[in-house]
Amino acid sequence: MQAFRHHDSLIHFDFERADPAKPTLVFVNSLGTDFRIWDQVRSALTGHYSLVFHDKRGHGLSTLGTAAHKIETYAEDVAALIEHLGFTNVVMVGLSVGGLIAQALYHARPELVSKLVISNSAVRLGSHDSWSQRIAAVTAGGTASIADAIMKVWYSPAFHIAHPNQVAMSHTMLTRTDRDGYIACCEALRDCDYTPQAAHIKVPTLFVGGDLDGSTPPDLVEASSKLMPSAKFHLLARCAHIPSVEQPTEFVRVLSNFASA
Repeated sequence: MQAFRHHDSLIHFDFERADPAKPTLVFVNSLGTDFRIWDQVRSALTGHYSLVFHDKRGHGLSTLGTAAHKIETYAEDVAALIEHLGFTNVVMVGLSVGGLIAQALYHARPELVSKLVISNSAVRLGSHDSWSQRIAAVTAGGTASIADAIMKVWYSPAFHIAHPNQVAMSHTMLTRTDRDGYIACCEALRDCDYTPQAAHIKVPTLFVGGDLDGSTPPDLVEASSKLMPSAKFHLLARCAHIPSVEQPTEFVRVLSNFASA
């Protein structure tokens, strides 16, 4: 286990270095997960790229700290990690809230970013009311109170049937997420809207959607891609909200083609 301190939070991370001539991929997880959601992607990409993974504050083994609950706070942690490891010109790969964190990093530190992969995400996720309702539910009953419903949007019905153990482990990952860490991230999501800044993203950007995603429908993901001058959209078939688990082979193929282009 590796960690570094950024301000008042201890950030858990892991990384692998490859040939310096190869791109560096920095992964940012979705809400209620830790970086184990990238395990199958990592296995496929090891040796082909330098890879960086971390648990965002309040998730996994990273502490929450007392910094403001804003998407920009999470992006500052990522920037500090990239600099801590000595990487530059990275390809940011963000899933769900991770896609917003990737955008925030570009807006704040564009010199660190060569490309963006925004998976199952958009320039805004949900509404003020929907996040306020989620916060109220988790405040009252913890993450366990929403876990069954969340699993239905994380994975397609077919995946639930074919891979019940994967779903069960994801359920456990979510229910073990720190309540305060989860709520903090919901608060950041509630208050985040990068629609006005979208046209300022000039680096090559790939939006990835899942045709069965009930959390970030593909129409929403594609609409965000049209706001950025250098963005394109790819739709994954038979996939819900977490393609790194549900469709890792196809996700790796699409990611590799884009990162190496």
